Amino acid sequence: MKALAVGLALAATAGSAPPPNWHPGLADAIRYAQHRHGEIAFAVRTPAGAWGWHQSASFPSASVLKAMLLVAYLDLPSVRARPLRPLDRGLLAPMIQRSDNAAAGRVLGLVGPIRLRVLARRAGMRRFTPVTGIWGLSRIDAADQARFFLHVDELVAPRHRAYAMHLLNTVTPTQRWGIARVRPLGWRLYFKGGWGSGTGWVDHQVALLTRGDEHVSVAILTHLDGSHAYGKETLRGIALRLLEGLSRR
Repeated sequence: MKALAVGLALAATAGSAPPPNWHPGLADAIRYAQHRHGEIAFAVRTPAGAWGWHQSASFPSASVLKAMLLVAYLDLPSVRARPLRPLDRGLLAPMIQRSDNAAAGRVLGLVGPIRLRVLARRAGMRRFTPVTGIWGLSRIDAADQARFFLHVDELVAPRHRAYAMHLLNTVTPTQRWGIARVRPLGWRLYFKGGWGSGTGWVDHQVALLTRGDEHVSVAILTHLDGSHAYGKETLRGIALRLLEGLSRR
């Protein structure tokens, strides 16, 4: 997995803008990743461009799937147009803020794989495969996750958009590693991680950074890190290099 894969997208997205005269530190991030253990992929998107390394390689989703479950649940016909109830919040807040697995299982039972596939199509995802038995084995790739997170706010049912983004912005402090440690000054961070119960099996993060109408999404996926501590450091090191210069723009 050492080949370079870089893509460019030219069409801007309505309602959001790319950071002027900025592009990610792709070369530095690749050099760093090539000296880390395990399998690594990442992707960065703005409304005007896309960059990545091994970005179409398939990984088990782990808890990254919970961001898609959140959006799919809030778009249920029985939910999208009404006020949220304590039951709704009692499922969604623990699932996102504390990454509660039992809540995710209940949400998946309500949403089902078909609605996840419909959401994936809406987001322009190309290789997403849901798994219902052990949902953490659902298949994702960095390119698809960057596509999804660049538009995650637009994909949420309008009535519940503020609530969903609040949850993605308020992940518990004990799970704010990697990209959360290197958030560029002046940028707001919305993200979800997945870490294989702290075993080093996987360590993922997918995120949206906003400043005014500027949007940048990042997806960093790792597999077989050896330890959770090592995986967290890989996430931090790659995010630091990819996002270099954003705070100055």
